[in-house]
Amino acid sequence: MKNKYLNILLIGLLVFLLGNVTLTSGPVASGMPLGDLGKQMVESGVIDREKFLALYARNPKLKKEAEQLLDGRNSKPLEITPENSGLMLNFLWALGLGNSNPILEMEMMDPRYGGAQNFASTGGWTLARGGAMEHYGMHQFISLSGEEQELVDKVSRTIFRPCCKNSAHFPDCNHGMAMLGYLELLASRGAGEKEMTEKAHLLNSYWFPGYQVSSCGV
Repeated sequence: MKNKYLNILLIGLLVFLLGNVTLTSGPVASGMPLGDLGKQMVESGVIDREKFLALYARNPKLKKEAEQLLDGRNSKPLEITPENSGLMLNFLWALGLGNSNPILEMEMMDPRYGGAQNFASTGGWTLARGGAMEHYGMHQFISLSGEEQELVDKVSRTIFRPCCKNSAHFPDCNHGMAMLGYLELLASRGAGEKEMTEKAHLLNSYWFPGYQVSSCGV
């Protein structure tokens, strides 16, 4: 129990210290191309291609980008900008929800919540073939080494979001699940703790205009 409270205090201290971080402008890049990641998600069914593309039917630019993501035509490093951050929110949401990761088997599966299917991040995902829980942590889109998983676990506990005040380690909404997927992606591409933390906060600033690191907490 003492260790639990100590961890909470340490996380709170880290969040306080990060309150002095200045977010720089510019696109968030993964550092490496996505390859056929989107194609894998379509083939697995966690993304229904037609449902996903229908969201961008009235925006030719975003629809073209969505098609490239889902068809695996991604030779350039991933860049997330304020303009495409909504598209990437949905793409990364599917990644975080569908990719097998121990974090999905932790708090959200606690019986006191009545099952992981009752959260916004799961019940709200309607862009799959079949139900969201048919894909919950069921696919191996990204394989992490033990060290990479430790990084995802550590950093995800420090990235909070204004909407729910929870960390990405408890991804109960779409932003949390998408952030988990993004951290997995970064770790798999060789990013370190500092880079993952900075890019996660910058991405949050796109999803939550006016976002300040100090506005988040435990």
